[in-house]
Amino acid sequence: MASRFVNFSLLVFVCRNCQPCTLDNLKIAQAKISNVKWDVTITNDCVCSQRDVKLSCDGFQSAEPIDPSILSKSGGECLVNNGQPIYGNKIFNFAYASTTKFPFKPLSSQVACS
Repeated sequence: MASRFVNFSLLVFVCRNCQPCTLDNLKIAQAKISNVKWDVTITNDCVCSQRDVKLSCDGFQSAEPIDPSILSKSGGECLVNNGQPIYGNKIFNFAYASTTKFPFKPLSSQVACS
């Protein structure tokens, strides 16, 4: 009986941080790196990976082309990293050229937690 209680307590302790990821775990920060260039950092602050990350990008234009495997636009959505995962507690960066900062927001992702 005591062994079962210890195992249950350990499971509760270990899985306290096992809550599923949400779009709120994708943090987007931008830094101006020149007069016309912006560096975008997407941080996944969840322990799980998030793949097929899509950002809102209706009206987004870059004065310089962006490799479509990094950011591909389709209508008002942009697919990040060719749909590949942004791993848990990792970042993904890309840059674009514009005189103004674009307000990217996460639209959707698929959580991959194992």
